[in-house]
Amino acid sequence: MSILSSKLKQKLATPLKIGNFEVKSRVLQSPLSGVTDLVFRRLVRRYAPESMMYTEMVNATGLHYVKQLPKIMEIDPNERPISIQLFDCRPDFLAEAAEMAVKEGADTIDINMGCPVNKITKNGGGSSLLRQPELAEEIVSKVRKAVPVPVTVKTRIGWSNQEINILEFAKRMEDAGTQMLTLHCRTRAQGYNGPARWEWVGKVKEILSIPVIANGDIFSVDAAIRCLEETDADGVMCSRGTLGYPFLVGEVDYFFKNGVEKEPPTVIEKLECAKDHLQALWEYKGDRGIRQARKHMTWYAKGFPGAGELRSKLATVDTVEQGCNLIDGVIESLT
Repeated sequence: MSILSSKLKQKLATPLKIGNFEVKSRVLQSPLSGVTDLVFRRLVRRYAPESMMYTEMVNATGLHYVKQLPKIMEIDPNERPISIQLFDCRPDFLAEAAEMAVKEGADTIDINMGCPVNKITKNGGGSSLLRQPELAEEIVSKVRKAVPVPVTVKTRIGWSNQEINILEFAKRMEDAGTQMLTLHCRTRAQGYNGPARWEWVGKVKEILSIPVIANGDIFSVDAAIRCLEETDADGVMCSRGTLGYPFLVGEVDYFFKNGVEKEPPTVIEKLECAKDHLQALWEYKGDRGIRQARKHMTWYAKGFPGAGELRSKLATVDTVEQGCNLIDGVIESLT
């Protein structure tokens, strides 16, 4: 386990300031499409009560035409700090959506400029904005003027290895009014493949005065510490490391605040959490929640005897009772 340097200890002892808003944790839960709904965020917050959470990304055009909040935009009035993430390429629609998000209770508005998925980028959203910096500036400027809360941006280092433009892009975002920038340290072309290139966080930090959050390959407490030591980032954002493991943000936060590791959950504790997740998704979304729970259940089922067999069975569950019985059977075999 790494040891915190005195410089890093001092940084971690102070709140993260996003414009006029303070967060008492420098570990953030990344927005993840199809994952970070109200149920998942509640599980993460069990172990990280002071960390910033993000909703799944919300389509601003969809909000404009439907004129009502989608379920993915729903937040618990008590789950603060919370940010609603928006995506689109239409500045006016994004400003309108941001106003709706603030009414819903968002502490900050995050604009997605990093999603690599084709169905998002082909319509001008996500990481395609890296290729349209003037439009990205206009988006930030209009959203900033529309809402009283801080506006942040999550993006990547560039479109491809041949188009790494994050230094120019990040400065444009700050000048347009962005109050925090989260950098996923891969190009759009990389998707989620290959190692995250943390060195770009350090380069961005050198030219910006706003907080810069590092994202990519934060799968452990040790990785989070190494990332901050190497990059001087103002915090870390956990993403795929939380799939089937909503304990990660809390583990990192605990170490940052106490300098010692928190005891990791046992296999049985992880499986009990999986049952809670399944039950809560059913209560929140009904049959659709059961279908969505299948992928979550398979993510929990790792690292113990019989995990592979359990995964295959959990991938087809139709009821809460069926899923819980399968998990209870494994728990009994492990005790």
